[in-house]
This record gives sequence, structure tokens and C-alpha cells, in this order.
Amino acid sequence: MPAAAFAAIPRDVPDLHGSDEWDLTWTDKLKGKESAVFDCTEPESGSGVWRASIWKTQNASVLKVAPATLVPVVVLRHTAIILAMQQSFWDKYDIGKKKKVTDPMTDEPTTKNPVLSEGEGSLHSLMGNGAVILACNMAFQQCIATIASREKVSHDEAKKSALAALVPGVILQPSGVFAALHAQNAGASYLKAS
Repeated sequence: MPAAAFAAIPRDVPDLHGSDEWDLTWTDKLKGKESAVFDCTEPESGSGVWRASIWKTQNASVLKVAPATLVPVVVLRHTAIILAMQQSFWDKYDIGKKKKVTDPMTDEPTTKNPVLSEGEGSLHSLMGNGAVILACNMAFQQCIATIASREKVSHDEAKKSALAALVPGVILQPSGVFAALHAQNAGASYLKAS
């Protein structure tokens, strides 16, 4: 690993609550069910998120598994953290352009968060059908830094704004690596989804 990559690793990563308490109750959804964790590290036009929906649909169709017993766990980490943010964040900070996100249907540049569209495969549809959506707190620090830099506000103020811009229902975890491994320990099969 290059020295620059080590320099980018935060030494004191702030947590969500100011304590060591994290919401791990999402693992209760995995007990006694068939589950898979979709590890999304790049935005990739939202393809990693859609793969979770495809997995559920194909297992129900091909293997005749009851959809209610299939639980996808989507982990948004590294640069895919932007998929966990509401459209208002994308608009205000020009995320689509800065991160060079493309529309999944046209392959053209887009200003829209591709996983917030209507229909099957969107974050809202997945969560409404029992999926667990997790976000990396370490990567989330970049969202906080974007706000702090652009708005010229303190880290704490930027953190409040970033938390308000997180898609409702997305659960922050200490890191995406922690979340992916914890999901596996809870019984989910692993897929590098993007």
C-alpha cells in the first residue's frame, strides 16, 4: 500500500454517538433467514445496490424461496458512501458531477443519486421489503468534511447536517469492513457487489 494511502487512514475516527454504542439490532433480521451481504465500495451507477434486489428476485423465482425469508444486507462504504445520502445533499454539493456518476440506463453523466429512483432496486424499495442498508462511518467522514469545507462550519455542525442528509433507514456502522464481516458472522453469504 502506498504511503499516501496510509496517510489517508484516520487516526481518530469519530463515532456516531460520541460513545462506543452502535446499532447492531439489524442482525436480528438475519436469524433463521437466508441472507447475503452486498459489499459496495464504488458508486458504479448504483449497480451494487441493484444486485441485492436481483439476488432476492432470482432466489424467489428460481429456487422458489419465499421472498420474506430472503434478507439482503447492503454495505455502502469507501466512495459508495455517497449512495447513502439524500438527493438534497447531491444537489447542494454537486456530488454527481464531482464523483463522475453515470445514469444506469443511459450511461450518461447524472446529477441524481441512482439508488433513490422509484421502483425495484432503489434503497427505499429494498428497505420496504426487509433489506438492511448499512453505511461506513469512516467513509461518512468525507460527507462531513464536504459540508464543513463548503459551509465553513465546525465538525460538529457539519456532522449534524450530514446525519440529517443520510437516507432515512440507513444504519451507520463503525466501518464498512466491520459491517460486512459482522453480517457474515451473523450468517450472511458475502458478495463484492461493486
